[in-house]
Amino acid sequence: MINSIIIVGGGTAGWMTAATLIKWFPDKKISLIESPHIKTIGVGESTLGHIRGWQSLIDIKDKDFMAACDATYKLSIKFTDFYKKGEAFHYPFGAPHREGNIAELNDWWFKKFLYPSTPYSDYATSNYPQMALVNENKCFFNTKKTIPFDFNKDTAFQFDATKFGLWLRDNICIPGGLQHIKEEIKTIEQDSEGITTLNKQHSADLFIDCTGFKSLLLEHALKEPFINLEKMLPNNTAWCTRIPYTNKEKQLVGYTNCTAVENGWIWTIPLWSRIGSGYVYSDKFINDEDALKEFQRHLGTKELDFKKIKMRVGLHRRLWVKNVCAIGLSAAFVEPLESNGLFSVHEFIHQLLRALQRGPVSQWDKDNFTTLCKTSYYTFMEFVAMHYALSHRQDTPYWKANFNKEWSEDLLNLKTKCYSGFSAAVYERGRDYRFLTPNAGMHCIAAGMHWSPTDVPSLIKENKDPAKVFWKKKWQQATNQLNERQVQWKRNIKDAPSMYDFLKKNIYEETK
Repeated sequence: MINSIIIVGGGTAGWMTAATLIKWFPDKKISLIESPHIKTIGVGESTLGHIRGWQSLIDIKDKDFMAACDATYKLSIKFTDFYKKGEAFHYPFGAPHREGNIAELNDWWFKKFLYPSTPYSDYATSNYPQMALVNENKCFFNTKKTIPFDFNKDTAFQFDATKFGLWLRDNICIPGGLQHIKEEIKTIEQDSEGITTLNKQHSADLFIDCTGFKSLLLEHALKEPFINLEKMLPNNTAWCTRIPYTNKEKQLVGYTNCTAVENGWIWTIPLWSRIGSGYVYSDKFINDEDALKEFQRHLGTKELDFKKIKMRVGLHRRLWVKNVCAIGLSAAFVEPLESNGLFSVHEFIHQLLRALQRGPVSQWDKDNFTTLCKTSYYTFMEFVAMHYALSHRQDTPYWKANFNKEWSEDLLNLKTKCYSGFSAAVYERGRDYRFLTPNAGMHCIAAGMHWSPTDVPSLIKENKDPAKVFWKKKWQQATNQLNERQVQWKRNIKDAPSMYDFLKKNIYEETK
């Protein structure tokens, strides 16, 4: 039976794990040991909608923590210059709006066929009501259901991850009875069943590794192999900085912007007091010094403090070995595109809770934890990789190598199985001429990258209609409806406050 737990590592992963366990297992002895000298990485400043589910698990409200963490609301992720230079598209959170048999997801493609000059960015604006807010840089709680958009489910956060961890420490973990130990781990004692003590004095039934890329317990102590996936996603370094606002009311927007550049991409994350930015790149195509110069050139300044972060993309073969379970970067990491810095924290914590609910943890439970986490990881990793796989950029050696990459042997040998990731996207598009998982983001990325689930040759072949009479007659109505609801959504949010004013009043309670 697991009655005592020690979490090693006090970054965001450590404190999120501690807060969750304190909430769900108040009768267990839970401790957290962190070095008094190691600073957290803090790159997870932009989150996914998944964090709303974790937020529910520990029952904290937005207003409880946002002001303490420099937080802003996020409704979407914008991708600029990924398909080719000069084009951008959005991936909003939540499910697209659907209205009976009219205005389904594929209807937008018929709109595109009927009116070829329609920009691909129009896909999100046609299908997501909150894009009316994004496009006008506004925000509201939508308590009167002005548009079909669920604020509490279809938003995420942009925040200072380090401050968030400290807020959890001071407001949930310590008050909840967690033992906080500031100490360097100098020795790790083991026997055949795993770790016995740390520094010859700290013992527990379960040790949770939240030590980041170091993976002090799982990899260093227990020697669990790491599966490097740099061949799939080669970016392994980032330069980060903090940028002061020059026009806060305009620059504080409700989305994270990702801009593809020469050897990777740059993130722009507006927090309440400043903008976070970073250049994610591969050192196989550019050295660190030249990458910093590229970053500074794109920012238009050298007069900032820059910090370099080394990353590794991949995961360990097993994520729960003997009496050690890994959460966060010590377990797995997908490069930061799609704002997934905390993905392997909140999603793996959920699986840890599921395993601990049953009482004693068997080998089956440990292996099942690994299976569920790895399935979630690989599905999301391939989703991130699709942003590169569908790009048609060839303007630098980095993008040319990406354009010519052989992505997966599975694509050449599709077999009947439980499809996910690359296989699901290709299989659904090829069999049903539509993406069958509207709540996931594949259809948004495909639209932004011009990868339509259906197309003119397929429509003519399936309907035996070379004159295209069928879809002109059937889909003009749906096209009109897509246009009309865009106008209606924009009209309905005209009185909503700007994102800046909304946050100032509701979170930061500033009146001047």
